[in-house]
Amino acid sequence: GTVLASKLALQNRLSCNTAGGSHHASYDGGAGYCVFNDVAVASHYLLNRGLANKILIVDLDVHQGNGNSQIFKDNRSVFTFSMHSKSNYPAKKSSSDLDVELEDNLEDDAYIKTLKHYLKELNQENFDFIFYIAGVDIHFNDRLGKLKISDEGIRERDEIVTENFFSKGVPLCGVLGGGYNKDFDKLVELHSILHQSCAKLL
Repeated sequence: GTVLASKLALQNRLSCNTAGGSHHASYDGGAGYCVFNDVAVASHYLLNRGLANKILIVDLDVHQGNGNSQIFKDNRSVFTFSMHSKSNYPAKKSSSDLDVELEDNLEDDAYIKTLKHYLKELNQENFDFIFYIAGVDIHFNDRLGKLKISDEGIRERDEIVTENFFSKGVPLCGVLGGGYNKDFDKLVELHSILHQSCAKLL
């Protein structure tokens, strides 16, 4: 699904998978509820066919994207950016190209301010494809998150990220990432924000 979504993003500038973001799986096995690393597979698919030359993975799941950082640690064609809870899984973090560790119970204003700061940094580079892992386990009611981000904060986050790259004409493929909300109907609603944010731009 993520490979197909990445190809559709090349055609339409924006596309989303209704799953994906299995960022803990590495080369040789699964971890953290992730069996296969779909973003890594799709990244290799694009690079091997000459469809992209410099890929950015924007990982805003509450957990560090350690599988991606391990897979691409020696690959200069893929830049891994993970903004995550400092105290959350995995206990032993690997090194992304850019890691931003967040303190427990962080709320909307500080989260959005931090995100905007690092997006400005990333905008200095010339990426030609973006994978966006839009985990909603940053939500205040998530069972496995340690942040305090509201529904409105998640919406603002997704709109900032998608608009930032869409306005520059860089294709973006969005995937869901984690979400373990205590209310299943709320979880569905939060995951759908990614798709709503992209639909507003097309």
